Amino acid sequence: MDFKKKKVLIVGSSAKEYALAKYLSKNPAVEKIYTAPGNFAVSEFSERVDIRENSVRELLEFAVKNDIDLTIACSTDAIKADIAAFFSANSQLIFAPSAESANFAIYRSAAKKFLYKLRIPTPKFGIFEKQQGANEYIKTAVMPVLITADYDNENSVRSVCKSVDLARVCISDIFLQDLDKAVIEEYVYGHPFTFYIITDGYQALPLAVVGDYKFQEDGEAGLYTKGSGAFVPDYKVSFDIVGRLMENVIEKILLSLQKRERPYLGIMGVECVLKNVDDFVVTGFVPFLKDHDAGAVISSVGADLYSVMEACANGSFADDYDEIPIKNICTASCVLFARKSNAVVTGLELVDDTTDIGHFNTSQNNYLEYLTNKGRTLVVTQSASTFGRARELLYDNIEEIYFEGMKYRHDICCE
Repeated sequence: MDFKKKKVLIVGSSAKEYALAKYLSKNPAVEKIYTAPGNFAVSEFSERVDIRENSVRELLEFAVKNDIDLTIACSTDAIKADIAAFFSANSQLIFAPSAESANFAIYRSAAKKFLYKLRIPTPKFGIFEKQQGANEYIKTAVMPVLITADYDNENSVRSVCKSVDLARVCISDIFLQDLDKAVIEEYVYGHPFTFYIITDGYQALPLAVVGDYKFQEDGEAGLYTKGSGAFVPDYKVSFDIVGRLMENVIEKILLSLQKRERPYLGIMGVECVLKNVDDFVVTGFVPFLKDHDAGAVISSVGADLYSVMEACANGSFADDYDEIPIKNICTASCVLFARKSNAVVTGLELVDDTTDIGHFNTSQNNYLEYLTNKGRTLVVTQSASTFGRARELLYDNIEEIYFEGMKYRHDICCE
């Protein structure tokens, strides 16, 4: 039996890569972790590699030279650059979907077309390559509408618009940035959640159900963001809903991709809105864990996540796993936003050892103090035996942290 300790390369630079590197650093089977390009904070757990996440040839050369046992591509930019196909063609073990198989999870327009083709319920939508067409569409659209750029990253335009005038401003912003498409869809009121699965392209197993907070302000107000908080498990989503997601969404998607000879290997997130106890719609997908909920998801998994990922990559997943055990804990996460960059972060050393602090893209000054990056800066994650206790500890520890202009929601797990 092979007991050789493993070398891992994580590709990406934000909070999900930080959470994964921290998790793997505690695994006795992992000898060395590299992160490319990583962020300043991830240096606590791994060696940073100065290679951009979409420079797949350089990443491959690094993996070969350093005898990397498994590469995990968390970054959407890396997946979009087809790092999986490039590594696989050169006999390097990688946990990530190919660009072709993940196209629907990378581009909003592809997701909407895919859902429509597979007859999976999704909000009414329109896809526009010209500003004039988008402006005509919203004249008769039912408000509010959700308007997003086709390729979603931290700086992409996204907004819930309650009036035609506001929608026109948002559309203008998208086309002023020379983005390829604008996607406009009906905004669905209800409870947003993300259903995560892990798959080798043929067998899929549930990984987590995450309750999502999207708006920046308490009570679903303010700016619509990529994520302002989360909780795991999502107690609002029934076992029946999970079963229907597996049967009517995941199985349909994987079978369709298999028929196209584009099996999806990796973690897939299915973004949904629970309209009522028994009814949900699918709004989109993500090709890995989201930054703001990665720490919560990873902490809830009862299996050795490295071994699960390795099994998917080497083809032994179906033989080795028939379920992914989940810990009997409640976890809540809250994102701390910064109004400006380069504000000094204080109080991190006062946070309890049981509280996890994830970094989006903080930097450091000459005194090794962490500095904010405008927007999402830190994510605080807390686990406990109940959500009430997790919430109490979460906010107790957030109060220890300070930076100028800090903003966060105060109503995580308040329902």
